[in-house]
Amino acid sequence: MFARFASLVLGAVVAVALIVGMQIPLLHPVASEHVSLADLHLNETGQPLAWPSVGSAAVVIPALGVQRSWHNSVQPIASLTKLMTAYVALKRLPLALGETGPCLTVSSQDVSTYEEMKVTDQSSVAVEAGESLCELDLLNGLLVHSASNYAVLLANMVAGNVTSFVALMNETAASLGLRGTHYADVSGFSDLSVSTALDQGRLAALLMRSPLVRAIVAQSTVTLPYAGSVGSFTPDLGVDNVIGVKSGRTAQAGGCDVMAMTFVDGTSTRIAYAVVLGQQGGDLLGPAGEAALALDQSATTEHTILVNRGTVVGRVGWGASRANVVVGRTASFSWWTAKATLRASVHLRRISSALRAGEVVGYVRVAGARGGRVPLIASRAASPPSLWQRLT
Repeated sequence: MFARFASLVLGAVVAVALIVGMQIPLLHPVASEHVSLADLHLNETGQPLAWPSVGSAAVVIPALGVQRSWHNSVQPIASLTKLMTAYVALKRLPLALGETGPCLTVSSQDVSTYEEMKVTDQSSVAVEAGESLCELDLLNGLLVHSASNYAVLLANMVAGNVTSFVALMNETAASLGLRGTHYADVSGFSDLSVSTALDQGRLAALLMRSPLVRAIVAQSTVTLPYAGSVGSFTPDLGVDNVIGVKSGRTAQAGGCDVMAMTFVDGTSTRIAYAVVLGQQGGDLLGPAGEAALALDQSATTEHTILVNRGTVVGRVGWGASRANVVVGRTASFSWWTAKATLRASVHLRRISSALRAGEVVGYVRVAGARGGRVPLIASRAASPPSLWQRLT
């Protein structure tokens, strides 16, 4: 008797459990939703980058993760070659601010090299047999006045001869992943020293990690032991936040420039590198500088979109009981032209219970822009239908 009663009770419990289990999904239906960001205009990208009309170009902004290029072909790079000459020299003979490094004595052969370079119209500075030149002097002459004979002296100091130093340059380019880059000399006078705009932008960014290099290339003039005061060939240096880095020209390469410009990003100062190769016209350096400046300025132009509180972006709810999804607070999203297209996304939480007016239901996030995330709220209260309403 007791066993039969227990069986009946157990059966009833199981049946109730099954019924309740079947009804649980009906007790908490998930709200349906529809969202569109069209009214927020977050697909805008501002003005395009000011790519030059000829040659090739690139923009590199390490702090923002930007590496963009235009017609990124392999071509002669003229005196931009000296960026790698300086990079290899500093890797082999590290030098800090305030240090002069090892020194050498100028030989009669070094004077002959200078005279030969003058005849072939290569950028160089006068040297005198017997004068002492230290690593710092050579780097100053190399990066500020683009002295090709100093490039040779630096190669001899580091590797013993130019051939061995050029091999080091190519080994370094390969180790850095500069796949479009190959060097045939230490100065760039050879048209066989080639690279791409993007490779040169990446190299310049690496070289400018050195406080010493940043101090050197920021100089408009430098005083050398025998040659005296010589000026920089870097266009627009000291103007419009330009802080370097290097220019170059040959008939085959055209005008080339790697221009570093500072800009303020929130509370941080960043550096943007604009690279142009193969520019034509005038003295070649002038058009190259103009193209690099325009590109740098366009890359660091800030754009802002204002998102107004209360802007409707969708609806959420159950059947006839629905609420608008609106922007919870006025906010702005700012970004740089170099960052290209913004990517906006909406994240709504799973809603299965009654909504209150003003309740946060999700948020909007915009990748590539400053401004964080903006909350989305329900404009009014909304409730799911009761179990009785659904059953009847």
